[in-house]
Amino acid sequence: KKSEIECLIRIFHNLVGRGDIKLANAGLDRNTFRVILHSVFGMTDDVLMNRVCFEVYYFNGDGYISRERIYDMLKNSLHQQSPGEETDEGIRELVDIALKKMDYDNDGKISFADFEKAVKEDRLLLEVFGPCLPEA
Repeated sequence: KKSEIECLIRIFHNLVGRGDIKLANAGLDRNTFRVILHSVFGMTDDVLMNRVCFEVYYFNGDGYISRERIYDMLKNSLHQQSPGEETDEGIRELVDIALKKMDYDNDGKISFADFEKAVKEDRLLLEVFGPCLPEA
């Protein structure tokens, strides 16, 4: 959550003696943020994927990213060149591709185990449904 990230940044700045810097001026790129989580806070890749990325993508609290959720995320994040049925059909095809690539147990939804396995095989899939790590 944004508030958790802001707290982590404040703690980091306090640890390195820069606690007086306002968050608006404290740009961290994604790689630096990841290194800080890893080295300063001891967050492993598993924790990072679970707490920061996987949880960003699912909202209903059941532990799965559903087909409908994937559709909504892709629909909201893709630039629509033409309105209507063509765009919807293209998004449905992308959802099918994502599920084929990431749904290892073929249950029509992505569990954390599916997500973790897919991301470990291809790191680019970490943000496949849109940004989950903070920008600068």
